[in-house]
Amino acid sequence: MYKQIYLKKGKEESLLRFHPWVFSGAISHIDNGIEEGDIVRVITSDGRFIAVGHYQIGSIAVRVLSFRDVTIDSDFWQSRLQSAIDMRVKLGIDDSPTNNTYRLVHGEGDNLPGLVIDVYSKTAVMQAHSVGMHVCRVDVAEALVKVMGNRIENVYYKSETTLPFKAELGQENGFLYGGSEENTAVENGLKFYVDWLKGQKTGFFVDQRENRSLLETYSKDKRVLNMFCYTGGFSFYAMRGGAKQVHSVDSSAKAIELTRKNVELNFPGDKRHEAFCEDAFKYLDKAGGDYDLIILDPPAFAKHRAALRNALKGYTRLNVKAFEKMKPGGILFTFSCSQVVTKDNFRNAVFTAAAMAGRKVRILHQLHQPADHPINIYHPEGEYLKGLVLYVE
Repeated sequence: MYKQIYLKKGKEESLLRFHPWVFSGAISHIDNGIEEGDIVRVITSDGRFIAVGHYQIGSIAVRVLSFRDVTIDSDFWQSRLQSAIDMRVKLGIDDSPTNNTYRLVHGEGDNLPGLVIDVYSKTAVMQAHSVGMHVCRVDVAEALVKVMGNRIENVYYKSETTLPFKAELGQENGFLYGGSEENTAVENGLKFYVDWLKGQKTGFFVDQRENRSLLETYSKDKRVLNMFCYTGGFSFYAMRGGAKQVHSVDSSAKAIELTRKNVELNFPGDKRHEAFCEDAFKYLDKAGGDYDLIILDPPAFAKHRAALRNALKGYTRLNVKAFEKMKPGGILFTFSCSQVVTKDNFRNAVFTAAAMAGRKVRILHQLHQPADHPINIYHPEGEYLKGLVLYVE
């Protein structure tokens, strides 16, 4: 029997609507001896069971694993992971001859809060965003190997930077299963190296797959600027789309090195591409105004609500500079991956930028995360990626 956490009167309302978080302010008291990462049962003020989940110190005190009174064991993990796989198979994302890169588990969106798993060919990269998932990492990896069968040969655990520093878990990145260092994957027929050892997130931004494909259709004969290029995904899609010239910019020398490798992997010796290691704002300040297509895909400007105001100013400033450097008739792909920035927040920031730059702008597409990054309908906070494709006169 798991130890228990007791709610204040009336604080079960969100759980009755299946929201998967219990906030610390909703808790009346807890059993003695509960440690961070423990599995706990959540009990209402009148003694009814309402959920079971992982306990963690912080504003989100419990991440709910189930609203049924179940045991969290190997069968539980296998069932949840099988459900995630089944959905990807039905979407045609898994087992595709031209794509072996996809998100298998998207936290709350797959009813596994605190867990992210991305698949790159035969390697699954697993990332814990809660102490509880870190504690259960071996059990999850074993269940993953069972349900994936011959789809994967390796499970790499990459959570050094995603868990609370104060928890002092001493976590290290490394293989939980297998150990192959073959790190070439395929997305929509294009090859790329995945830096799951030292790269950001799980090594690649899988969430932009469909948006990269869309960009390809707009790239023919264009001069393209890919800001915050990271591993160069948008760049080599633009090249396949027939771009006349592609400039990739990132402040990280390691990212620029990986971008060059990825472009060379797909377009060896192609002189259309150049990469620059430089601060985005400085590059835009000195850039000429002759780009036909610009991509702005910056890291999250706001990771907490307290940073929202400054983040929106940052998005406006960045987009103003892009509008100023764009030829009439150009197209801007602009994104925010900040969870606390709503679609309306982001659109208003970009509209403000357009007005400040004095450009006529039309929306061609409103973009979001792909189907393998599902949003739990009871957890709207899971919608984090938003983007606009704009025609700029």
